[in-house]
Amino acid sequence: MPYFGGGGGNMGAMPAGNVPASAEEEKKPEKTNFDVKLEKFDASAKIKVIKEVRSFTSLGLKEAKELVEKLPATLKQGVGKEEAEQIVEKLKAVGATAVLE
Repeated sequence: MPYFGGGGGNMGAMPAGNVPASAEEEKKPEKTNFDVKLEKFDASAKIKVIKEVRSFTSLGLKEAKELVEKLPATLKQGVGKEEAEQIVEKLKAVGATAVLE
């Protein structure tokens, strides 16, 4: 009896149009937690910077002064983007240079 099976042909060679590109799969998730790092400040604004550091940390006067004096220093870790940007803006307003990492 002869075999008249249908199909079979070239089933292994399917077009690759539905396969996502590897670059799309490797999208990095957007960073949500940031560190605020104080890099430098104007010497005449040291007291203002110390007061500002104390306003958003739970440090005492002595600890805040020591932190500000040993630059570069990380002031806050793992904060949200909006809060981190507000801290950086406040520090810039008193004469300091701060960055988000």
